[in-house]
Amino acid sequence: MTSTPHLTALQRDGFVVIPSLLTADEIAHYRTTATHATTLTRTGKWPHFRTVPKQFPPWPTTPPPASEGGIWGVQHLLHPEMPGRSEFAKFYFSEKVLAVAEELLGLTSNTNTNGDTPEPLVMELFNLLVAPETKDFELRWHRDDIPETATPEEELKMLQDKSPNGKQSHAQYNLALCEDSSLIVIPGSHRRVRTEVERNAAPYEPELPGQLVVQLKPGDAVFYDSNILHRGVYKCKEEGGEETRLTLHGSLGLNAPSEDKKVRATAVLQHGVGAWVHREDAAFGIGERPEKMRANLVAMGSGEGVGYSLQG
Repeated sequence: MTSTPHLTALQRDGFVVIPSLLTADEIAHYRTTATHATTLTRTGKWPHFRTVPKQFPPWPTTPPPASEGGIWGVQHLLHPEMPGRSEFAKFYFSEKVLAVAEELLGLTSNTNTNGDTPEPLVMELFNLLVAPETKDFELRWHRDDIPETATPEEELKMLQDKSPNGKQSHAQYNLALCEDSSLIVIPGSHRRVRTEVERNAAPYEPELPGQLVVQLKPGDAVFYDSNILHRGVYKCKEEGGEETRLTLHGSLGLNAPSEDKKVRATAVLQHGVGAWVHREDAAFGIGERPEKMRANLVAMGSGEGVGYSLQG
């Protein structure tokens, strides 16, 4: 037994599934909130989204029609103009989520918020992953912040730089509100360069040695190292039909020394969060800790000129 079972699993496998992070009532509540946000986005009433067939930012400003797949994600759930923002914030800043993030980032519980103690966590990203309409959509094999063109030497150096001594600078998760088997990972690949088979595989290779489909029931979460070798397979929904995938996709960062923040700045700010997080109306009004975490994100910058981690 270990006092940090989630961290042990994450460091060993590159991911850890946490069952029943939400209660049945919470699942129903957030599914309603997420469905509303998705409907607004599909109908052109929310302007921040991920579009088929594009995998990485920047995304178009106009969603493709449902006949071409439409959207596969809703961006900026914590934006001050997002309907349902207060409910999304209650989840993102909930003790049950922050406690897992603290463990995975090597923090002791409640290392944080009394008096003038610096807040150790950074508010990062909170989005929603949804099913495309009318046609399936797949993400190619990738690591979130290491290009597939990297040589083995470059790949190893970047893996070590982004997780020095196996320590992550952020905690990233998917929380399923519907049954979800979209994430495919190769356990252990977060600590090594790609094998020759992996390096030479087709971008959408359906079967690689050792791959595992992460099965989530409603209310389950998977926290994973963003540089584990992984991809996504998203089954489409019927146009205009009930939402078949509603997965909260978030990340929280470690408030590291300023020189270490550069490692994380592009991955976070490339999504455009720096354009609104500093606004006066971006305050959450649900306690001191969310405001400290937001201030830590503001300190990372606006995102201008940081570029993009991956292309495509």
